[in-house]
Amino acid sequence: MGEAIVVTSGKGGVGKTSTSANIGTALALAGKKVCLVDTDIGLRNLDVVMGLENRIVYDVVDVVNDNCRLEQALIKDKRFDHLFLLPASQTKDKTALVPEAMKKIVQDLKDKFDYVIIDCPAGIEQGFQVAIAGADRAIVVTTPENAAVRDADRVIGLLESARIHGPKLVINRIRPHMVRLGDMLDIDEIVSILAIDLLGVVPDDESVIAGSNHGEPTVLNPSSKAAIAYRNIARRILGDSVPLMNLEETTGLLGKFKKIMGFGK
Repeated sequence: MGEAIVVTSGKGGVGKTSTSANIGTALALAGKKVCLVDTDIGLRNLDVVMGLENRIVYDVVDVVNDNCRLEQALIKDKRFDHLFLLPASQTKDKTALVPEAMKKIVQDLKDKFDYVIIDCPAGIEQGFQVAIAGADRAIVVTTPENAAVRDADRVIGLLESARIHGPKLVINRIRPHMVRLGDMLDIDEIVSILAIDLLGVVPDDESVIAGSNHGEPTVLNPSSKAAIAYRNIARRILGDSVPLMNLEETTGLLGKFKKIMGFGK
């Protein structure tokens, strides 16, 4: 039996989809059988980030409406035999999926895969309720901005209400020089406000945008710092004890990272 992890946030534009794509691909790189599920009905993007948009025939709504079997809607990744995508519908609205139907699909996927990574739409309405319906645990993504952190705090409360306990935090798009100048929240502040365990910190990296535009998850680029961060996040999901990467000029900040993660004194 596999495990379902929903990647969520309150605010849009914090990098949920790229985080889902890169964590899923990193788990596949580690040899795990992975299915990515896009639940952003009407606004799907995960297929584009994965470079699989031209292979879509059926989607998750087709599965729910019995237009196809679940296996027919799964798209095999062109790079890994054990990485698949269940795309969202682009033509339906968010009411096309209900939590009960999503829960059954995720349960069926858990029978076939080691990890089911669910990309949650922005907001806290029906799309959010559908995305978390079958999840065993959650990753909350935020950027170092007050609005994103406030919305993440709201989502953490909703996850707890839904009995998805112990969500983990990924802080995305950190720019160390802005943190030093006081123009960006630092890691300590964010962790203190949200009061959940830190799973990883992803530096702001242009390769993430370039990779998304070319359908190549950044994690496949060994020279990218964001790729190293995502691979380390995947290793922590697998239970490995992985120290935080060196972020070059972030010597002072690195000490804080290590302290948060329990690797420093």
